[in-house]
Amino acid sequence: MARRSRRAGKGSITSYTTKSGTRWRYQLRVPIDPEHPENGLRQIGKGGYRTAEEADDALVKAKNDAANGLRPETAKVLLGPYANTWLAGRRIATSTREQYTRHVELHIVPHLGDIPIRSITAARIAQFYRDLEDPDGANLAAGTVQKIAVTLSQILDAAVSDRHIPTNRARDKRAEPPTRKHVQEESGDLGAWTAEQLTAFLAWNRDTYRDELHPLWYLLASTGMRRGEALALRWADVDLVAGTVNVRRALDPSQAGKGTVKGTKTGRGRMVDIDERTVEVLKSHRAARGSLALEMARADALVFGNHAGEPRNVRSVSNCWRHRVRKAQGKLGADTVPSLRLHGLRHTHASLLLAAGVPVKVVSERLGHASVSVTMDVYAHVMPGAQRGAAERFASLLG
Repeated sequence: MARRSRRAGKGSITSYTTKSGTRWRYQLRVPIDPEHPENGLRQIGKGGYRTAEEADDALVKAKNDAANGLRPETAKVLLGPYANTWLAGRRIATSTREQYTRHVELHIVPHLGDIPIRSITAARIAQFYRDLEDPDGANLAAGTVQKIAVTLSQILDAAVSDRHIPTNRARDKRAEPPTRKHVQEESGDLGAWTAEQLTAFLAWNRDTYRDELHPLWYLLASTGMRRGEALALRWADVDLVAGTVNVRRALDPSQAGKGTVKGTKTGRGRMVDIDERTVEVLKSHRAARGSLALEMARADALVFGNHAGEPRNVRSVSNCWRHRVRKAQGKLGADTVPSLRLHGLRHTHASLLLAAGVPVKVVSERLGHASVSVTMDVYAHVMPGAQRGAAERFASLLG
């Protein structure tokens, strides 16, 4: 048996004889627990190498892994089982769990699940995204692929924390996930009505269709609130004297979390001012609720509860909206009332305000965005005249 020894603690390679000829193995002493080196060392190794050079290269790699604090026994951990373990241990909202589960089970595991985490490269991840976008394959929208990319990146962030890999290759610029620009280019317009289109729909919905949900559509359009936020409102959150709405919570839109109340998307509450017309709409709505049952108009009652005063199903409300829009198109025409998702009322609110010159910060606060930069990224295209207006205002200051 031949041995090539290294300095103490630096490992060694050893030859041994098999029926197939001479083979080589390496051995190295590494910490039992990389996070607690004071717990002592243990020996690891691997054999079967045909040459001393191959064994030496493997030893160098094992040393580098140990120096980076990686766990040697996890070199063959596959992404699929790890992703499922990661998901099971997350403390997240039910709707978020459902989204992550779709990403993991339908896309990440089928494409990358059999690959060891340490073998996943930025190039392989980029190919994964392109496969998802392929018209002959999954044919997913850029926005959907972008969300899957966020999920994958979070999984690999956890793998870094667990010392399975030294760096997150999903954050490498060569991974090339779809950017916000790609999403906007693919989707084109965000989906928003003009003031004339919104007015036409609301008038038809109130006067002709006589919709019991008209106050909900009106509030969403006049405040830019998210649907779950509006459905979680209680009358105690609405000050009809001061003309304010306190947005503090939202309904869970997931299938499993029907009626469950959670925090807002950013985790922060906000106060939104409403105009006199919106106040009148809500006053009439509260009177109508009270005529059904006094408890439906009390402070702790839901503003937009169902006929039993219970939370409405968030997704069912979106279905109701689509039905109303189709009805309006049948009566008024698709040009007067183009197709629009319920979330489009939020985009309509923001777009109309920004086009009217309302400061971005004010619009951002009304929408409840995490920062002004989010508002700028999403709605920069609806402010094409902002630079020209700034130039003309500066010139006017100079006379």
